Amino acid sequence: MSNTSLETMFTRAWLRRGPLACALYPVSLLFRALASLRARLYRSGVLASTRLPVPVIVVGNIFIGGTGKTPLTIWLAEALRAAGFRPGIISRGHGGKGALPREVTPDAAASEVGDEPLLIARRTACPVVVGRVRADAGRALLAAHPEVDVLITDDGLQHYALQRDIELVLFDGRGVGNGWTLPAGPLREPPSRRRDFNIVNTAVLDAALSKAVGTAPFQMQLRGGYAEQLVSGERVELGALAGRRLVAAAGIGNPGRFFAMLKAAGLAFIELPLPDHHDFRDDPFAGLETDVILITEKDAVKCGQIENLKNDPRLWVVPVTAHIDPALAEQIVEKCRGCSPA
Repeated sequence: MSNTSLETMFTRAWLRRGPLACALYPVSLLFRALASLRARLYRSGVLASTRLPVPVIVVGNIFIGGTGKTPLTIWLAEALRAAGFRPGIISRGHGGKGALPREVTPDAAASEVGDEPLLIARRTACPVVVGRVRADAGRALLAAHPEVDVLITDDGLQHYALQRDIELVLFDGRGVGNGWTLPAGPLREPPSRRRDFNIVNTAVLDAALSKAVGTAPFQMQLRGGYAEQLVSGERVELGALAGRRLVAAAGIGNPGRFFAMLKAAGLAFIELPLPDHHDFRDDPFAGLETDVILITEKDAVKCGQIENLKNDPRLWVVPVTAHIDPALAEQIVEKCRGCSPA
Protein backbone atom coordinates (compact mmCIF):
# COMPACT_ATOMS: atom_id res chain seq x y z
CA MET A 1 0.00 0.00 0.00
CA SER A 2 1.38 3.44 -0.96
CA ASN A 3 1.91 6.27 1.53
CA THR A 4 -0.92 8.20 -0.13
CA SER A 5 -3.32 5.27 0.27
CA LEU A 6 -2.35 4.85 3.92
CA GLU A 7 -2.86 8.56 4.54
CA THR A 8 -6.30 8.44 2.92
CA MET A 9 -7.27 5.38 4.95
CA PHE A 10 -6.29 6.95 8.25
CA THR A 11 -7.80 10.33 7.38
CA ARG A 12 -11.17 8.68 6.81
CA ALA A 13 -10.86 6.54 9.95
CA TRP A 14 -10.00 9.57 12.07
CA LEU A 15 -13.29 11.30 11.27
CA ARG A 16 -15.35 8.65 13.07
CA ARG A 17 -14.99 6.10 15.83
CA GLY A 18 -15.07 3.04 13.58
CA PRO A 19 -13.36 -0.36 13.90
CA LEU A 20 -9.85 0.85 12.99
CA ALA A 21 -9.99 3.82 15.35
CA CYS A 22 -11.36 1.67 18.18
CA ALA A 23 -8.62 -0.93 17.67
CA LEU A 24 -5.99 1.80 18.03
CA TYR A 25 -7.66 3.55 20.96
CA PRO A 26 -5.56 1.86 23.71
CA VAL A 27 -2.39 3.08 21.99
CA SER A 28 -3.84 6.57 21.76
CA LEU A 29 -4.34 6.64 25.55
CA LEU A 30 -0.61 6.04 25.97
CA PHE A 31 0.19 8.73 23.37
CA ARG A 32 -2.09 11.20 25.15
CA ALA A 33 -0.54 10.45 28.55
CA LEU A 34 3.00 10.92 27.21
CA ALA A 35 2.06 14.17 25.43
CA SER A 36 0.45 15.55 28.59
CA LEU A 37 3.43 14.52 30.73
CA ARG A 38 5.85 16.18 28.33
CA ALA A 39 3.89 19.43 28.40
CA ARG A 40 3.74 19.41 32.22
CA LEU A 41 7.49 18.81 32.49
CA TYR A 42 8.19 21.88 30.36
CA ARG A 43 5.66 24.04 32.18
CA SER A 44 7.03 23.03 35.57
CA GLY A 45 10.61 23.72 34.55
CA VAL A 46 11.84 20.14 34.81
CA LEU A 47 12.63 20.31 31.09
CA ALA A 48 14.44 23.49 30.06
CA SER A 49 12.69 26.09 27.92
CA THR A 50 13.80 29.43 26.53
CA ARG A 51 12.23 32.84 27.11
CA LEU A 52 12.98 35.40 24.40
CA PRO A 53 13.07 39.15 25.15
CA VAL A 54 9.98 39.99 23.05
CA PRO A 55 6.42 38.61 23.07
CA VAL A 56 6.08 35.29 21.24
CA ILE A 57 2.86 34.30 19.47
CA VAL A 58 2.45 30.70 18.36
CA VAL A 59 0.21 29.86 15.41
CA GLY A 60 -0.43 26.12 15.44
CA ASN A 61 -2.89 23.28 15.43
CA ILE A 62 -3.63 20.08 17.28
CA PHE A 63 -5.23 18.44 14.21
CA ILE A 64 -2.50 16.70 12.25
CA GLY A 65 -1.85 18.09 8.78
CA GLY A 66 -2.78 21.39 7.21
CA THR A 67 -5.50 23.65 8.57
CA GLY A 68 -4.43 26.97 7.01
CA LYS A 69 -1.65 28.19 9.32
CA THR A 70 0.26 30.03 6.60
CA PRO A 71 -2.59 32.41 5.61
CA LEU A 72 -3.29 32.98 9.31
CA THR A 73 0.36 33.82 9.96
CA ILE A 74 0.34 36.30 7.08
CA TRP A 75 -2.88 37.88 8.38
CA LEU A 76 -1.43 38.15 11.89
CA ALA A 77 1.80 39.77 10.70
CA GLU A 78 -0.16 42.36 8.75
CA ALA A 79 -2.50 43.01 11.69
CA LEU A 80 0.39 43.52 14.10
CA ARG A 81 2.16 45.86 11.69
CA ALA A 82 -1.04 47.89 11.28
CA ALA A 83 -1.16 48.24 15.08
CA GLY A 84 2.37 49.68 15.15
CA PHE A 85 4.39 46.54 15.93
CA ARG A 86 7.41 45.36 13.97
CA PRO A 87 6.88 41.61 13.70
CA GLY A 88 9.37 38.90 12.82
CA ILE A 89 8.52 35.31 11.95
CA ILE A 90 10.29 32.05 12.77
CA SER A 91 9.56 28.60 11.40
CA ARG A 92 10.89 25.07 11.30
CA GLY A 93 10.84 25.26 7.51
CA HIS A 94 9.45 21.95 6.27
CA GLY A 95 11.84 20.45 3.74
CA GLY A 96 14.51 23.04 4.44
CA LYS A 97 18.14 21.98 4.67
CA GLY A 98 20.55 22.54 7.53
CA ALA A 99 20.14 22.73 11.29
CA LEU A 100 21.47 26.26 11.78
CA PRO A 101 19.12 29.27 11.63
CA ARG A 102 18.88 30.81 8.20
CA GLU A 103 17.18 34.01 7.08
CA VAL A 104 14.63 33.63 4.30
CA THR A 105 15.02 36.12 1.48
CA PRO A 106 12.42 36.52 -1.28
CA ASP A 107 14.78 34.91 -3.80
CA ALA A 108 15.74 31.96 -1.57
CA ALA A 109 15.33 28.42 -2.89
CA ALA A 110 12.22 26.70 -1.55
CA SER A 111 14.22 23.46 -1.35
CA GLU A 112 16.63 25.19 1.06
CA VAL A 113 14.25 27.09 3.37
CA GLY A 114 10.84 25.45 2.87
CA ASP A 115 7.87 26.49 0.76
CA GLU A 116 5.74 28.08 3.50
CA PRO A 117 8.48 30.33 4.99
CA LEU A 118 9.35 31.52 1.49
CA LEU A 119 5.72 32.37 0.77
CA ILE A 120 5.42 34.17 4.11
CA ALA A 121 8.58 36.19 3.47
CA ARG A 122 7.31 37.27 0.05
CA ARG A 123 3.81 38.14 1.21
CA THR A 124 4.64 39.97 4.45
CA ALA A 125 8.08 41.53 3.78
CA CYS A 126 8.80 40.72 7.44
CA PRO A 127 12.09 39.21 8.61
CA VAL A 128 11.72 35.41 8.47
CA VAL A 129 14.22 32.94 9.91
CA VAL A 130 14.00 29.14 9.75
CA GLY A 131 15.79 26.66 11.99
CA ARG A 132 15.28 23.30 13.61
CA VAL A 133 15.55 24.84 17.09
CA ARG A 134 13.03 27.65 17.23
CA ALA A 135 14.67 29.43 20.16
CA ASP A 136 17.91 29.62 18.17
CA ALA A 137 15.96 30.89 15.16
CA GLY A 138 14.35 33.55 17.34
CA ARG A 139 17.68 34.69 18.77
CA ALA A 140 19.22 34.85 15.30
CA LEU A 141 16.31 36.91 13.98
CA LEU A 142 16.46 39.37 16.88
CA ALA A 143 20.23 39.72 16.53
CA ALA A 144 19.92 40.50 12.82
CA HIS A 145 16.82 42.69 13.24
CA PRO A 146 16.90 44.42 16.64
CA GLU A 147 13.93 46.55 15.62
CA VAL A 148 11.61 43.50 15.83
CA ASP A 149 9.39 43.75 18.91
CA VAL A 150 7.14 40.69 18.54
CA LEU A 151 7.80 37.21 17.17
CA ILE A 152 5.33 34.93 15.42
CA THR A 153 6.23 31.28 15.28
CA ASP A 154 4.62 29.55 12.33
CA ASP A 155 3.64 26.14 13.70
CA GLY A 156 5.47 24.87 16.79
CA LEU A 157 2.49 24.62 19.13
CA GLN A 158 3.97 21.44 20.60
CA HIS A 159 7.52 22.87 20.64
CA TYR A 160 7.47 23.66 24.36
CA ALA A 161 11.22 24.32 24.49
CA LEU A 162 10.28 27.85 23.39
CA GLN A 163 8.13 29.76 25.85
CA ARG A 164 5.21 31.65 24.40
CA ASP A 165 2.90 34.47 25.48
CA ILE A 166 -0.07 33.83 23.18
CA GLU A 167 -1.30 30.65 21.53
CA LEU A 168 -3.60 30.61 18.50
CA VAL A 169 -4.98 27.14 17.73
CA LEU A 170 -6.38 26.72 14.24
CA PHE A 171 -8.96 24.17 13.11
CA ASP A 172 -10.81 23.67 9.85
CA GLY A 173 -14.21 22.25 8.93
CA ARG A 174 -13.18 18.81 10.22
CA GLY A 175 -13.21 20.17 13.76
CA VAL A 176 -11.52 17.66 16.07
CA GLY A 177 -12.37 14.64 13.93
CA ASN A 178 -13.37 11.76 16.19
CA GLY A 179 -11.88 13.60 19.17
CA TRP A 180 -9.13 11.06 19.85
CA THR A 181 -5.37 11.50 19.81
CA LEU A 182 -2.96 9.68 17.53
CA PRO A 183 -3.01 6.96 16.28
CA ALA A 184 -6.74 6.39 16.90
CA GLY A 185 -7.61 9.94 15.92
CA PRO A 186 -6.11 12.99 14.20
CA LEU A 187 -5.12 14.99 17.28
CA ARG A 188 -1.59 15.64 18.54
CA GLU A 189 -3.01 16.76 21.89
CA PRO A 190 -6.45 16.39 23.51
CA PRO A 191 -9.19 18.93 22.65
CA SER A 192 -9.14 20.10 26.28
CA ARG A 193 -5.65 21.57 25.79
CA ARG A 194 -5.41 25.19 26.96
CA ARG A 195 -4.97 28.02 24.44
CA ASP A 196 -5.70 31.71 24.17
CA PHE A 197 -7.73 31.77 20.96
CA ASN A 198 -9.57 29.24 18.80
CA ILE A 199 -9.88 29.94 15.08
CA VAL A 200 -11.77 27.82 12.56
CA ASN A 201 -10.92 27.98 8.87
CA THR A 202 -14.31 27.26 7.34
CA ALA A 203 -16.91 28.79 5.04
CA VAL A 204 -19.68 27.97 7.53
CA LEU A 205 -19.20 28.01 11.31
CA ASP A 206 -22.24 26.30 12.84
CA ALA A 207 -23.06 25.60 16.46
CA ALA A 208 -21.90 21.98 16.34
CA LEU A 209 -18.47 22.89 14.96
CA SER A 210 -18.10 25.75 17.44
CA LYS A 211 -18.87 23.41 20.33
CA ALA A 212 -16.45 20.75 19.08
CA VAL A 213 -13.40 23.02 18.91
CA GLY A 214 -14.00 24.96 22.11
CA THR A 215 -15.22 28.21 23.55
CA ALA A 216 -16.10 31.14 21.27
CA PRO A 217 -13.99 30.40 18.18
CA PHE A 218 -13.26 33.04 15.57
CA GLN A 219 -14.11 32.19 11.97
CA MET A 220 -11.44 32.47 9.28
CA GLN A 221 -12.44 32.48 5.62
CA LEU A 222 -9.93 32.17 2.78
CA ARG A 223 -10.95 34.14 -0.29
CA GLY A 224 -9.36 34.31 -3.70
CA GLY A 225 -10.91 36.39 -6.44
CA TYR A 226 -8.36 36.24 -9.23
CA ALA A 227 -5.73 34.06 -10.90
CA GLU A 228 -2.28 35.18 -12.01
CA GLN A 229 -0.35 33.49 -14.81
CA LEU A 230 2.96 32.20 -13.51
CA VAL A 231 4.89 33.10 -16.67
CA SER A 232 3.63 36.60 -17.43
CA GLY A 233 1.97 37.81 -14.23
CA GLU A 234 -1.24 38.53 -16.15
CA ARG A 235 -4.27 38.64 -13.84
CA VAL A 236 -7.85 37.67 -14.57
CA GLU A 237 -10.94 37.28 -12.42
CA LEU A 238 -11.61 33.64 -11.59
CA GLY A 239 -14.98 33.82 -13.28
CA ALA A 240 -13.26 34.72 -16.57
CA LEU A 241 -11.81 31.19 -16.68
CA ALA A 242 -15.23 29.51 -16.73
CA GLY A 243 -15.80 27.45 -19.86
CA ARG A 244 -12.13 26.63 -20.41
CA ARG A 245 -10.58 23.21 -19.83
CA LEU A 246 -9.37 23.47 -16.24
CA VAL A 247 -7.34 21.36 -13.84
CA ALA A 248 -6.92 22.42 -10.21
CA ALA A 249 -3.87 21.06 -8.38
CA ALA A 250 -2.98 21.46 -4.71
CA GLY A 251 -0.05 20.10 -2.74
CA ILE A 252 -1.35 21.32 0.62
CA GLY A 253 -2.56 19.63 3.78
CA ASN A 254 -6.23 19.74 2.80
CA PRO A 255 -6.60 20.14 -0.99
CA GLY A 256 -10.38 19.95 -0.67
CA ARG A 257 -10.47 23.48 0.75
CA PHE A 258 -8.77 24.87 -2.36
CA PHE A 259 -11.12 22.95 -4.64
CA ALA A 260 -14.18 24.10 -2.70
CA MET A 261 -13.13 27.75 -3.03
CA LEU A 262 -12.78 27.39 -6.80
CA LYS A 263 -16.16 25.66 -7.08
CA ALA A 264 -17.72 28.50 -5.10
CA ALA A 265 -16.35 30.84 -7.79
CA GLY A 266 -18.37 28.92 -10.37
CA LEU A 267 -15.53 26.93 -11.92
CA ALA A 268 -15.73 23.34 -13.15
CA PHE A 269 -12.43 21.46 -13.26
CA ILE A 270 -10.58 18.18 -12.84
CA GLU A 271 -9.16 17.81 -9.34
CA LEU A 272 -5.51 16.87 -8.88
CA PRO A 273 -4.77 16.50 -5.15
CA LEU A 274 -1.05 16.12 -4.36
CA PRO A 275 0.84 15.27 -1.16
CA ASP A 276 1.48 18.17 1.19
CA HIS A 277 4.78 19.93 0.37
CA HIS A 278 5.01 18.15 -2.99
CA ASP A 279 8.27 19.26 -4.64
CA PHE A 280 7.00 19.13 -8.28
CA ARG A 281 10.29 17.88 -9.69
CA ASP A 282 8.42 14.89 -11.07
CA ASP A 283 6.27 17.36 -13.10
CA PRO A 284 2.78 16.02 -12.31
CA PHE A 285 1.41 18.21 -15.13
CA ALA A 286 3.32 16.53 -17.96
CA GLY A 287 0.89 15.10 -20.50
CA LEU A 288 -2.17 16.87 -19.11
CA GLU A 289 -4.42 18.01 -21.94
CA THR A 290 -5.87 21.19 -20.52
CA ASP A 291 -5.93 24.94 -21.09
CA VAL A 292 -5.33 26.10 -17.53
CA ILE A 293 -3.85 24.53 -14.39
CA LEU A 294 -4.82 26.39 -11.22
CA ILE A 295 -2.32 26.06 -8.36
CA THR A 296 -1.92 27.45 -4.84
CA GLU A 297 0.59 30.13 -3.87
CA LYS A 298 2.43 27.60 -1.73
CA ASP A 299 2.91 25.35 -4.75
CA ALA A 300 3.76 28.30 -6.99
CA VAL A 301 6.90 29.23 -5.01
CA LYS A 302 8.32 25.81 -5.98
CA CYS A 303 6.98 25.66 -9.53
CA GLY A 304 8.47 29.08 -10.19
CA GLN A 305 11.93 27.71 -9.42
CA ILE A 306 11.76 24.66 -11.71
CA GLU A 307 12.82 25.41 -15.27
CA ASN A 308 10.19 23.47 -17.23
CA LEU A 309 7.36 24.58 -14.94
CA LYS A 310 8.09 28.28 -14.57
CA ASN A 311 7.72 28.63 -18.33
CA ASP A 312 4.51 26.58 -18.60
CA PRO A 313 1.81 29.04 -19.76
CA ARG A 314 -0.93 26.75 -18.44
CA LEU A 315 0.00 27.45 -14.80
CA TRP A 316 -2.09 30.07 -13.04
CA VAL A 317 -1.69 30.91 -9.35
CA VAL A 318 -4.72 31.62 -7.15
CA PRO A 319 -3.65 33.78 -4.17
CA VAL A 320 -5.86 33.62 -1.07
CA THR A 321 -6.33 36.09 1.76
CA ALA A 322 -7.55 35.31 5.26
CA HIS A 323 -10.58 37.26 6.47
CA ILE A 324 -11.16 37.26 10.23
CA ASP A 325 -13.19 39.37 12.65
CA PRO A 326 -11.03 42.45 13.49
CA ALA A 327 -11.87 41.82 17.16
CA LEU A 328 -9.34 38.98 17.13
CA ALA A 329 -6.54 41.34 16.09
CA GLU A 330 -7.59 43.83 18.75
CA GLN A 331 -7.46 41.19 21.49
CA ILE A 332 -4.07 39.88 20.35
CA VAL A 333 -2.65 43.41 20.23
CA GLU A 334 -3.98 44.10 23.73
CA LYS A 335 -2.32 40.94 25.05
CA CYS A 336 0.98 41.83 23.36
CA ARG A 337 0.99 45.27 24.91
CA GLY A 338 0.39 43.68 28.29
CA CYS A 339 3.38 41.33 27.96
CA SER A 340 6.38 42.14 30.12
CA PRO A 341 9.77 42.03 28.37
CA ALA A 342 12.08 39.22 29.52
